[in-house]
Amino acid sequence: MLAACWLPWVLLRPNRLAAGEALHLPALDIVVGLVLALAVPLAGRFLPRAVPLLASLALGVGAWWLGSRTGAALSGQAEFARASASSGLWLWLLGAGISVYAARLVGRWMGGAGLLLAWLWLPAVLVMALAGHFASWSVVAEYTVQHNRFLQELGRHLYLILVALGLATLIGAPLAVWASRSVRVSGVVLGLAGGVQTVPSLALLGLLIAPLSALANAVPALRSLGISGIGLAPALTAMTLYALLPVLRNGVVSLRGVLPGVLDAARGMGMTDNQRFWRVQLPLALPVWLSGIRQAAVMLVGVASVAQLIGAGGLGYFIFSGLQSGAADLILLGALPAALLAIVLDTGLRGLETFLGQRLGRA
Repeated sequence: MLAACWLPWVLLRPNRLAAGEALHLPALDIVVGLVLALAVPLAGRFLPRAVPLLASLALGVGAWWLGSRTGAALSGQAEFARASASSGLWLWLLGAGISVYAARLVGRWMGGAGLLLAWLWLPAVLVMALAGHFASWSVVAEYTVQHNRFLQELGRHLYLILVALGLATLIGAPLAVWASRSVRVSGVVLGLAGGVQTVPSLALLGLLIAPLSALANAVPALRSLGISGIGLAPALTAMTLYALLPVLRNGVVSLRGVLPGVLDAARGMGMTDNQRFWRVQLPLALPVWLSGIRQAAVMLVGVASVAQLIGAGGLGYFIFSGLQSGAADLILLGALPAALLAIVLDTGLRGLETFLGQRLGRA
């Protein structure tokens, strides 16, 4: 964070593609940054209870500077000018983020008030975003220009993830149950699923083009269903195959991990095999099994971005458009929402795992 105060904070460019001019923080902002950068570690040494508040303040100030400095840089510039975040901002946010993580650890022994202070930056950033404070930032400017296309590609990205995850669960769940009852079957099933994981996602997408094209040509009726060598069909096929391994592996491990004594007790109560599975084994295995589904969901966020290369759409449209044109703003317009989507999926499914684990623990 100290180093960030002296690095360029904003890159001002006359348009999306032109080389830019690096701008630094004003002297007053540098002084504020130095004070905050020194205050966080000093508080950790002498006044730990102040760490959550100072860390949240550092992250919130970084977000404020992002909006205010980009806005000031664009003052008097042409309509096509862009003000993007430079190395100083990213380094500051990294340091502030590490400080917030440490503040959450400190806040645990302080109780609810400490944890609340460690998360104080989040509502502040949301209020800034809703108030349009970041409107001058180049990524937000690109979103404003391509608002409709962004919503379309975001919806396609979610569609790819949810459909592929659903298919992987529908296929992997019965296979995991079958494999959990036989060492030989589990070796074959997990070996095949693991073999698919060794193939790079881009290579797997390319390998599926030829067979699906041949299938669509051999059975023309399949084209009316949307099956062809490019587009959704190969993308969903590849994503489903990729998601199978964590679903299968965690399913087999969780089902085998149920204590034999518990199953014997259920048998002693007169339960049939089906009743023991649905009422005892599956509920006990479900939290661990959900962990595999969570891993698959997070992994699919990245694979769905690559699917744009075969015309499947998604947030990869902006990432690859930015790579082709050398426009970092477009890359971030696709990459940042994808990263946030992965975090939301991971947090939501992790919360579901914890909830089910607590319910089963009380039961």
